[in-house]
Amino acid sequence: MPSRKTTADLERGLVLRKQGGFFTVQPEDPAQEPVVCRLRGKLKRRPRTGDLVAVGDWVRFRRLPDGTGVIEDIEPRARALSRKAPTPRGDYEQIIIANPDQAVIVFAAAQPEPRLRMLDRFLVITEKQEIPALIVANKVDLTGLDAARETFGLYEDIGYPVLYTSAVTGQGLDALKDALRGKVSVLVGPSGVGKTSLLNAIQPGLGLAVRAVSRATGEGRHTTTVRHMVPLEGGGYVADTPGLKALALWDIEPEELDGYFPEMRDLVPYCQFNNCSHMDEPGCAVLQAVEEGRIHPSRYESYVRLRLESEQGLGREDWL
Repeated sequence: MPSRKTTADLERGLVLRKQGGFFTVQPEDPAQEPVVCRLRGKLKRRPRTGDLVAVGDWVRFRRLPDGTGVIEDIEPRARALSRKAPTPRGDYEQIIIANPDQAVIVFAAAQPEPRLRMLDRFLVITEKQEIPALIVANKVDLTGLDAARETFGLYEDIGYPVLYTSAVTGQGLDALKDALRGKVSVLVGPSGVGKTSLLNAIQPGLGLAVRAVSRATGEGRHTTTVRHMVPLEGGGYVADTPGLKALALWDIEPEELDGYFPEMRDLVPYCQFNNCSHMDEPGCAVLQAVEEGRIHPSRYESYVRLRLESEQGLGREDWL
């Protein structure tokens, strides 16, 4: 009579790659090779409002005789970088990366022109999930450092760390490598800002062939089409994600939005009204700070747009 399988047969692993219904899982023992797994059918039947398994999740899996595996359980997430899925179904949370130690938000100084409203959306999400954020202003060789600082310096004033980099000249790459070492990091940002080129520059030989992948998949300029984690020399992982054209907020109420703008949240207690929206109320400490130049106009504009979007329940993704 065959022996009965128990939980002792299960191994713990980290999901490194997700493509279709297949998941590449790195066993907890780093000396072991990754295992391609599928999801146990009973897990698929769970009620859910978001991605059941995401890159960065820790799972329990069972090996099969053919060398593949089956995911039997998913551990609870400590945090997740996510967005409202850009589909007609507006109540679905799409997980960009689970359990990251930090979010590395990459924008180009030029080509494409930086869309700071999208950057502000990323920062709101990282504040909501309590994920430390590092802003990377890439392609500074196209504008010069001074011009790049004119654009991104306001975030340094708020307190966010900003690195100025160029995959072409090598500027800032050592600092970026140090920031990634030993951590699970997610690189996010719009298409064309050079995320994959930065990865190639800080660790040659990763095999992230931007143009080759683009030709092979036929996905145009959105070259990274599969979410996956890349192991780093010296420890840690980087998740390289598809270029995001839109980023709708998930699970953020209008009344809590001011708490995710660091330059605003300490002023809220000084507003005349407890339920101040910071739009047109008298005695608003936030509006006064905007008038006095203590809050940057573009940041306040981002707050207003996000507040209106959230209040009206539009789920808009118009960050252009």
